[in-house]
Amino acid sequence: MLNDEYEMVYFDGDDLFAVNRPRGLPIGNLTSQFWANVVLNPLDHLIKRQLRVPGYVRYVDDMLLFGDSKAELHTSRQVVIDQLADLRLTLHANTAQVRPTSTGIPFLGFQVFPDHRRLKRRKGIQAQRHLKGLVRRHRADKIGREHIKASVVGWINHVRYGDTWGLRSSILQKVVV
Repeated sequence: MLNDEYEMVYFDGDDLFAVNRPRGLPIGNLTSQFWANVVLNPLDHLIKRQLRVPGYVRYVDDMLLFGDSKAELHTSRQVVIDQLADLRLTLHANTAQVRPTSTGIPFLGFQVFPDHRRLKRRKGIQAQRHLKGLVRRHRADKIGREHIKASVVGWINHVRYGDTWGLRSSILQKVVV
C-alpha cells in the first residue's frame, strides 16, 4: 500500500532491502512529538545557529522559515534538504517552497496570513463529512452523544485558532442530535 501512496526515495548506501524500511517520522502515535523533537533537534540547531534564519517555527514535522531575502531562503531550503537527507528524510517538494507571507502560508491545517488565519477549505469539508458520519452512527445506536460531543469539542479547540466563527456556526447549526 505504501508504494502506491509514496514514491520511494533511496539514499546513499541503500541496499535491496531499503524498500522495506519504514518511512518518515512516526506521526500519529503518542510519542510522535517526542521523537520528532529528538530526530529533528540537529536540524533546529543548524537552522538557528549556523544558518541564522531570523524566524523559524517547527511543530512536529511542519516547519516555517522566515527571512527578508529570497536568495537566502532558497539557500537555507537547500541546506535543510541536505541535512534531512543525512537523517534519511525528505521534504515534500511541492509544499516546501519560498513564497511571500502576503499570499498566505499553509501551516497545521490553516492558511496563515500576516493579519489572520483561515482554515483550509478541505479541512472544513472534511469536518462536515465527519460530523455527518457521527450523527448517522448515533441515529443507528452505534455511538452515544458523549462520543459526538468529544469529537466536536476537539475540532472546535483546533479551529478556534483561526477566523472560523462563521464556519463553526454554519456547520454546527445543521446538526441536531
